[in-house]
Amino acid sequence: MPTLQRLNELLDPAQAGPCVSIYLPTHRQHPDNKQDPILFRNLVKQAEDSLIAQHSKGDVAQMLVPFYALAADANFWNHTTDGVAIFGGNDFFRVMHLQRPTAPLAIVADSFHIKPILRVLQSADRFQVLSVNRQSIRLFEGNRDKLDEVKLAADVPTSASDVIGDDLPEPTSRMRTVGASPAGGGNRATGDVRYTHGAKEEVIDPQTERFFRAVDRAISTYHSKPSGLPLVLVALPENAAMFRAVSHNDQLLEEGIQVDPDSLSIDELRSRSWIAMEPIYIGRLAGFIDEFNAARNAQQASADLSDVAAAAIAGRVSVLLLEAGRQLPGRIDPKTGALHSEGAPGTDDMLDDLAEQALRTGAEVIMVPAERMPTTSGLAAIYRF
Repeated sequence: MPTLQRLNELLDPAQAGPCVSIYLPTHRQHPDNKQDPILFRNLVKQAEDSLIAQHSKGDVAQMLVPFYALAADANFWNHTTDGVAIFGGNDFFRVMHLQRPTAPLAIVADSFHIKPILRVLQSADRFQVLSVNRQSIRLFEGNRDKLDEVKLAADVPTSASDVIGDDLPEPTSRMRTVGASPAGGGNRATGDVRYTHGAKEEVIDPQTERFFRAVDRAISTYHSKPSGLPLVLVALPENAAMFRAVSHNDQLLEEGIQVDPDSLSIDELRSRSWIAMEPIYIGRLAGFIDEFNAARNAQQASADLSDVAAAAIAGRVSVLLLEAGRQLPGRIDPKTGALHSEGAPGTDDMLDDLAEQALRTGAEVIMVPAERMPTTSGLAAIYRF
């Protein structure tokens, strides 16, 4: 799954061209997934034709070795999600599974084509879901359409025994009988009162609290802070209350799902989490759009590609909104910001180049659905100065 760290690898200036970027939709189930490696081979062939036009056949063959090896890896194609992105260059090869289908695409350029990855990473509808009970946790990540389980970082405790061990203190009990013997002998017990000291029931809450504190700290450190994604908590009411009482995770949403996590299918988990997330999503997009309109009135924003390209090169772009799915064939000169809109085979997407440059200078890049974009040009930029 794409991460900001992996995106930064693609933006590394040391990754000099030629850079091959291949995207294709994939299928989770058999027999639909049988067609996926065939489509991939066709896209690799397109990339190969573009490379041979400018490079020797020997160099091209060497660069494409990992691509053809992946095409022959049946185990890989039997365990895909909804899309896959493959990036390769000189001594570089990366594969990323996607939670959204993507149009088939093969691009050879001086840098990697990242806009479809941005649609996954920078879309405002992404969120994480933390499923918690007193014994274990699970973490999921997705969007309004898909949700998949996340492999937890090595230092995240996955069960209570990771934190408190397997043994709880053994109970020690004593019993005394309350009653009186009638005069003249004979025993009459009026009842037994049992006192239990150190019983397991008495230590469950402190031990659970300790487990929840460790989980909260680790999820925040290794998943919430690096991703910056909102976090939806799914737990029974008593567990949710205890977890929230000890949590210091700024990404944890106030609204969660108070139910036994094991009672929900993954699709039910996704749909109910989106109910909690949707107001956040709508509010976040509205905030960006309001900020853009205010900045444009103050001459501190633009929707003109030429102006924004020059501003991005100068490091002036603070926030860049891009229309999801929109492409403008051509390239942006990385030194001058000049636009080159020629449509020769293998040229990149100017909106992709713009996103790449903005990210390199610390801008926040957000992919926005077409129906929510505040402009018709496919972009909207807010300037720092």
